Amino acid sequence: MSHKTHPTRPPKRLQQALAALLALSLAAVPAAAHEGHQHADEKPAPVTRGDGPQRLADGSLFVPKLTQRQLALRTQLTEAGEQPVSVELTGKVVLDPGSGGRVQSMIGGRVEAPAGGIPSLGQAVRKGELLARVHPAVSPLELGGQTAQAAELRANLGVAERRLARLKELEATVARKDIDAAEADVQSLRERLAAIGRSLAHHEDLRAPVSGVVAAASVVAGQVVEARELLFEIIDPANLRVEALSYEPRLAADIAGAYGSAGPGQEVRLAFIGAGRSLREQAIPLLFRVEGAMSKGGATLALNQPLKVIAQTRSLTRGVPLPATAVVKNAANQEIVWVKTAAERFSPRPVRTQPLDGSRVAVVAGLAAGERVVVQGAPLVNQVR
Repeated sequence: MSHKTHPTRPPKRLQQALAALLALSLAAVPAAAHEGHQHADEKPAPVTRGDGPQRLADGSLFVPKLTQRQLALRTQLTEAGEQPVSVELTGKVVLDPGSGGRVQSMIGGRVEAPAGGIPSLGQAVRKGELLARVHPAVSPLELGGQTAQAAELRANLGVAERRLARLKELEATVARKDIDAAEADVQSLRERLAAIGRSLAHHEDLRAPVSGVVAAASVVAGQVVEARELLFEIIDPANLRVEALSYEPRLAADIAGAYGSAGPGQEVRLAFIGAGRSLREQAIPLLFRVEGAMSKGGATLALNQPLKVIAQTRSLTRGVPLPATAVVKNAANQEIVWVKTAAERFSPRPVRTQPLDGSRVAVVAGLAAGERVVVQGAPLVNQVR
């Protein structure tokens, strides 16, 4: 009878002791790694920003140097000082009565072009130059009446001429006063007949009242126009006026200077001429003279063009002057500027501004002197999300 050999196993109590020891060692490892352990000697995980500009959690912006160069950002150190208090008005370009003029027809009729043609918009004209000709519109009844009157005058003239001839044959026996009266009748009938003839072929010549440029032309050859209808407007581009309305009666006595703006690059200097003494739309009209453009490219102004007028008063307030392009609006429709706080960090700053001139504003609250503000490319920075 054969016997199988079995491997020697550890006693059951020894197995239980080993299992308990293993369990205790596994439970002790995490406690040693976390409970009461100091992480001061460990380095924090790096924050990944990415390569592009982005808005951070606190509302500031991270803009890399490469992106700043691509956006052509320019900054400026702020300087506080005394700035004039300004008032913004709504105005428009009007005609200068001394150097401009209007051409209207005194009669109704059909327009005929002169030999040189009807001048077009923007064409330079000289004073007294023929612009157009208007032939009167005569009804058949009026034409028939004038023709009949001319025939009657011709008949009376023939009778008067024959009577004068007979009196001159009898000059020796006829009083001189009778001959003079007959001559006067003949002369009168001739002049009346000539006047009737001129009225039948009469036309009105429309000539330029001043030298300048045609700003408005609302007529073509063959057009039928009414009496007093405006056909041409002529202006001198170097002599224009701006009219603005003010609801503050005392503003006229406090104006120290003025600027006008029709948009970016369309700023002009204005000189205050005077104020009206009668209300228009419950406001006082103020008149300014355009002195010159503030930009190198010049400003092109047109008649009746709306214009934002910034009137500077003699009162002063403390503020920081900045280009108007440096001020943008955030999502809450607040005026803000972007302040550069670090090499690649920009922070929004809510501000309160007032217009300073046609291209600058004065920041009167929210900004201090010595801060670096984005003055070029602020709208592009404001779009970073």
